[in-house]
Amino acid sequence: MRFEKKVVLVTGAANGIGKIIAAAYGKAGARVVMADIDEENGRNLEKQYQGLKYDARFYRINLANTIEITEMMDYIINHYGRLDILINNAGISKFKSLYDLTIDEWDEIINVNLRSHFVTAKEFAKHMKDIGGGKIINIASTRHLMSEPNAEAYAASKGGIVSLTHALAVSLSKDNIKVNAISPGWIETGDYKGLREVDHAQHPAQRVGKPEDIARACLFLTDDENDFINGENLVVDGGMTKKMIYEE
Repeated sequence: MRFEKKVVLVTGAANGIGKIIAAAYGKAGARVVMADIDEENGRNLEKQYQGLKYDARFYRINLANTIEITEMMDYIINHYGRLDILINNAGISKFKSLYDLTIDEWDEIINVNLRSHFVTAKEFAKHMKDIGGGKIINIASTRHLMSEPNAEAYAASKGGIVSLTHALAVSLSKDNIKVNAISPGWIETGDYKGLREVDHAQHPAQRVGKPEDIARACLFLTDDENDFINGENLVVDGGMTKKMIYEE
């Protein structure tokens, strides 16, 4: 899969899964815009990736601000002339009791995790529908269908992303814009070597996931030849959501 001359926007790209997705597209020859509110890590990552000869550029943005999203899209189109692939990866979490979770905290999570996906997709489509279309990947989570305690806002945002994905796929089909979601399970972005054997063994795949697993899924779904996959939610969790679990 090659992406030479493709322009790719990855949100939430300064850390975790997002930075590995950005690297994967850079390695594949794409021109990558890395959007994030974390300017220090973003600038350092820009230098690192440019040192690897990736065409990578950092853009500082607060994705809870819809005006900033519109300005970012205008900047990308003015600078590159197009935007072929949008990876809506940005997300925040706040796991606290629903009795303590404030409405402002709820709104912040929904705005960053869900509303920003809608706004970026809308702005992407406005620019690209008349010049060939494109592809959108929304990063959701297996928490859209299963939960731990104290995750109401996060779970609601991820469930909304899955529903938003199939709605966008249908609405944008006439404009040749394909929209899919990826729902990661346990993807370790910290000390992978520090994981316990039981952490790996509980997965049917016999290991915990890595950010590279999600990056490869993005490359697959946005490859030019994969134009018959649309409106889907690809679960990448090592088989955990297919495993029946009862306490003995």
